[in-house]
Amino acid sequence: MTTPIALTIAGSDSGGGAGIQADLKTFAALGVYGASVITALTAQNTRGVRGVHPVPPDVVTAQLGAVFDDLAVGAVKIGMVASRGLIEAIAAGLACWIPGHVVLDPVMVATSGDKLLAEDAVDGLRRLLIPRATLITPNLPEAAALLGDTVATSEAAIADQGRRLLGLGCPAVLIKGGHGEGAESTDYLITSDATLPLTSPRLATRNTHGTGCSLSSAVAAGLAKGEDLASAVRSAKIFITDAIAAADRFTVGHGHGPVHHFHRFY
Repeated sequence: MTTPIALTIAGSDSGGGAGIQADLKTFAALGVYGASVITALTAQNTRGVRGVHPVPPDVVTAQLGAVFDDLAVGAVKIGMVASRGLIEAIAAGLACWIPGHVVLDPVMVATSGDKLLAEDAVDGLRRLLIPRATLITPNLPEAAALLGDTVATSEAAIADQGRRLLGLGCPAVLIKGGHGEGAESTDYLITSDATLPLTSPRLATRNTHGTGCSLSSAVAAGLAKGEDLASAVRSAKIFITDAIAAADRFTVGHGHGPVHHFHRFY
């Protein structure tokens, strides 16, 4: 029996709610073996980010080589990339190893509002990583930032921004609606052929730390298990909605607490 394996390339969250830690929890919860390449060490908790220390690009390259030399990676999730040098190292690694699926979460700002991506890295994200992605998963502010546009507030505007993001070279975009308003939270899976809305109730909780990381890693987990893209996205949407709904079972920290990745088990 083949073991499904997913790799997360992201920053470490010392508070355990987002980044590498959230990705590995998600992989485990969904029955996928998780490997990791750490791009940055952050000093953060549920209240915010206190410091970011990027990992040297050559160390990221070494981690990529160590993983791909030995493990049959079915899907890659990319989160926090921090700097232009790291983006270049990751892009070179993807060009060398050519994984079957790449889910790119263009992490620019933490839930707390702290900025996580340097300005000079945004162009590298657009030119070097997005064209190598199977799917990118920006939230509404990130989609706008990638396009140099204002935040979309209507379904038509979201679909338009999604189509424009396809023009950057990726075959599919999932624009997340968690930053929107109203009783429902709708994500939009946009391809050249269709726009698929995925709707769930908007849940009243402040414990949403790591939702974006966990959603993108849940999609990667589905792809690693052999699901098609639409099925992987639907399954991931259900997983993260249930993880948010169960988040208040936890009492963790004094700010935006984590979602409950293992809600199906305890």
